[in-house]
Amino acid sequence: MALDLYQRLGIQRGASDAEIKKAYRSLAKQLHPDRNKDNPNAAKRFGEITHAYDLLSDNDKRAKYDRGEIDEDGNPKMPFGSGFGGYSSGAGGPQPGAGAGFENFNFGGGDAADLSDLFEGLFGGAAAGRGRAGGPFGGFRQRARAPQKGADVAYRLKVPFVDAVALKPQRITLGDGKTIDLKLPQGLEDGTKIRLSGKGQEGPGGRGDAIVAIEIAPHRFFTREGNNIRLNLPVTLKEAVLGAKVKVPTPEGAVMLTIPKGTTSGKVLRLKDRGFTGKDGKRGDQLVSVEIDVPAHDPELQKFAEKWNAPGNPRADLGV
Repeated sequence: MALDLYQRLGIQRGASDAEIKKAYRSLAKQLHPDRNKDNPNAAKRFGEITHAYDLLSDNDKRAKYDRGEIDEDGNPKMPFGSGFGGYSSGAGGPQPGAGAGFENFNFGGGDAADLSDLFEGLFGGAAAGRGRAGGPFGGFRQRARAPQKGADVAYRLKVPFVDAVALKPQRITLGDGKTIDLKLPQGLEDGTKIRLSGKGQEGPGGRGDAIVAIEIAPHRFFTREGNNIRLNLPVTLKEAVLGAKVKVPTPEGAVMLTIPKGTTSGKVLRLKDRGFTGKDGKRGDQLVSVEIDVPAHDPELQKFAEKWNAPGNPRADLGV
C-alpha cells in the first residue's frame, strides 16, 4: 500500500509546521540526488518527500488532504468516494441493499459511468435504453477513463540575491538525476513557482510536471523594496562636505557614483535600472542611502570641531 504524505516524512498526523520542516530537511539531506548518484531509488524517494512537504507546508492544501478532499497527488477525490452504495451486485443482478444512499455501488472495471444516461434509464427512458443496450439498465453507457499522467514533483530552489536580480539561469538536478539550466522569469519573487512540463513522475498517460518553488536568498548588504533594491553606503566626512566620486557595489558590479557637496546622512541617491525586473520588463532602481562615517578617535577632527561653531539648529523641525 502506498504511504500517505505523513508516512513519507515519518511524522504523525497533527505534526506542527516546525516538525514537518525538520523532518523534510533531514530526509532531503539523506536522499538528495547529488549524494546518491548511483541509487535511482533515492532519487525517487527524494521526489516523493519533496512533494509531500510541498503539499503539507501549504495550510490550505493540508487541511483539504486531512479532510480527505484531495489525494496524495493533490488531485480532488471522486465526489462519491468508492461509488454508489444502496445496491449490491450478486448472482441475481442488481439487488437493493439494506442501507439508504449509494455508498458501495460499483460500476465494475474501474470505468466512470455516464450518470445522465443512468437517470434517463431509470426515469422514463427505459425503452430507449433497452433499444441501445438490450437490458433494463441499457441507459448506462460506460466511458473509458483517460490514462492518468504521472504525479507532479515539487522542488524548492534557493537563488542567490544577485542571480535573482540579473535573472541568471540556475543549474538544478531533478529527481531522475538529470541536470538542467532553469531560466528565471521576469517578475521573480519569493514563492514564484516555475512549471517544467514532463519532468515529473512517469504514469500511464505520460509524465507529470516538475514544479520549482523559488526562494530568493538574503544578501549581506542589499535589501529588496518592491522592484527596487537599497544599499546603505558609508562615506567619509570629507567626501560628504567637499563632494566626491566613489565606487558603489551593485548586483552586476561596481559603478562610480557622485556624492554632491554638502551631502548629509540619510540622503538617498538613485542608480537607474539596477533593480529587479518586473513582469512588464521594466527594471527597478538601486537606492543608495548615504551614511557619514565619523571616526571615533581623530585628534585633528576633534580640534577642528572644538573651534567650529555651526550656525542654526539642526533639530528645529523637531520642536526642540
